[in-house]
Amino acid sequence: MLSKFLIIITTLFLLINIYYFFTNKEFKKSYVSFALFYKLLYVFIGLTVGFAVLYKLLSLEEDILLINDPTGEPADDSFLTFLYFSGVTILSIGYGDLVPVGRARFVSLFEASIGVLLPTAYFLKAMGIQRPEKQEEKEINRQEE
Repeated sequence: MLSKFLIIITTLFLLINIYYFFTNKEFKKSYVSFALFYKLLYVFIGLTVGFAVLYKLLSLEEDILLINDPTGEPADDSFLTFLYFSGVTILSIGYGDLVPVGRARFVSLFEASIGVLLPTAYFLKAMGIQRPEKQEEKEINRQEE
């Protein structure tokens, strides 16, 4: 009973913090775009599921995930296991409970690099940072007007 109560309180706390983040007046003056945020979220979800499917397909040929313990037994090859591994990989969490082997090692490296680079690209785009060529084009267009 106490654990359920604490889970509810913690969830409410998290939701209030998220609400505060999006309703804070300082945030409204920033360059954050909800469209970009949702696009990033959907891309992350799509990539996570896509990589989970890829891991599942790779597992049809050989074991690609091992449990990180002294026995080194193969991990359960259910889709949920691969979805979990894909999620902790793309978010660069890497708990270490599952270890990729074989071809999955390189796939997981690629997935982790995407997980690092996508938010960087999002923030650069949200802040309006452009390549020098684009800035020069805008300046030329302003001068012509």
